Amino acid sequence: MEANQTMLSILMFPWLGHGHVSPYIELAKNLSKKNFKIYYCSTPVNLDSVRGALARSSDSPTIHLVELHLPSSPEFPPEYHTTKNIPPTLIPKLFEAFSQSKSSFYTIVSSLKPDMVIYDRFQPWAASASSSLGIPAVNFTPGAASVHAFYYHLLRKSDSPFPYDALYLQDYEERPSQNAVVSKIIQEDDKNSGFAHFELSQDIILVKTSRSFEGKYMDYLSVLLQKTIVSVGPLIARAAGEDDDSEILQWLSSKSQFSTVFISAGSENYLSKDQMQEVAKGLEISKVDFIWVVRFPQGERVSLDEMLPKGFLDRVGERGMIVQGWAPQDGILAHPSVGAFVSHCGWNSTLESIHFSVPVISIPFKLDQPLNARLMVEAGVAIEVVRNGSGNFSGKEFANAIKKVIFEKTGQEMREKAAELSEKMKNEDEGVINEAAEQLRKICMEHKQK
Repeated sequence: MEANQTMLSILMFPWLGHGHVSPYIELAKNLSKKNFKIYYCSTPVNLDSVRGALARSSDSPTIHLVELHLPSSPEFPPEYHTTKNIPPTLIPKLFEAFSQSKSSFYTIVSSLKPDMVIYDRFQPWAASASSSLGIPAVNFTPGAASVHAFYYHLLRKSDSPFPYDALYLQDYEERPSQNAVVSKIIQEDDKNSGFAHFELSQDIILVKTSRSFEGKYMDYLSVLLQKTIVSVGPLIARAAGEDDDSEILQWLSSKSQFSTVFISAGSENYLSKDQMQEVAKGLEISKVDFIWVVRFPQGERVSLDEMLPKGFLDRVGERGMIVQGWAPQDGILAHPSVGAFVSHCGWNSTLESIHFSVPVISIPFKLDQPLNARLMVEAGVAIEVVRNGSGNFSGKEFANAIKKVIFEKTGQEMREKAAELSEKMKNEDEGVINEAAEQLRKICMEHKQK
């Protein structure tokens, strides 16, 4: 950073999901070190978690937190103003309330008068509000470039096949138009494409990715959108260190290298009883050591015993550990005993698995997850559990996938490819943040001179 650089201010405005809040705060931390004053806008319940993340950071920068208040009601209290822990039935209500906060956001931007707004997927109206005040707006997508290229092509060029056949959707998998919430957003915010968030972005689009992983997809997305795609790296949150659950890590340390499977479907996905039963059967068949993070939707009274096969916990004994709720994912993935990550393939988890060189056994469920999973398979760092025509997988197929990664040569080959890819991504990190900061500064300064 040059001493004579002008201090510029950026208002960062993520969607309310954890998979968006976390990358936005990591990008905010990085940009704050490049002579940008950062305002970070979200709901109070999300800002509580952001404060905790900043407090745990060893190099915590000064980031100004700005509260956005959504309409509330007795059945939709402020603690539900986030996708984390909200009952699934209230997700449409959350989208509706978020859209109703447009005037509040406009007031915030008018008051702060930042030099730029960086906004997310589900609020192209944030870009419109900023532009009406003479403030440039840039989209930052915390999802994969490949996924956005695939869906943009699907919606705009449906008469031709996607140019990279590694990415595809099975008949049982969800298209954007089949998701009621996403479809409603497309109809309301952009009558034609559902990509207004990209099209309103000033000159560039920031993407949480790495060129070494997604280079050809970044280039294709750039061609489709006629905008420059700028990588900001994988934005891996730093390990919490002392806050890690020592009991879990101590248990892992009793296991052999690469012997243990880590199972987690992310913070906002829940396995059905049938799916949990098949996972359990696969773990019994394979006889592998495992850590399984189990979550149930908030408000649902469900016991672990009624979801698992009878006697399962007694039969696996010390071979397995089940954790209900939260577990230190980064600490677990970094542990040398972990040989595979059974993942839903959300984008944050996908990049974390590569960062820590852990092969993935993918069980994607919805939205971007199937495409993320196939991107990993293409890179040679994952295998996908085989499913039937209805999208269901059996305990036997789950066990087969575990066998390939833990007990066969396939797993070592995948581990080596993941380590090679991880090294390339780490080597890019500082350079891509510098480039992104320069691009953002250029847009701000050009706007000031108009």
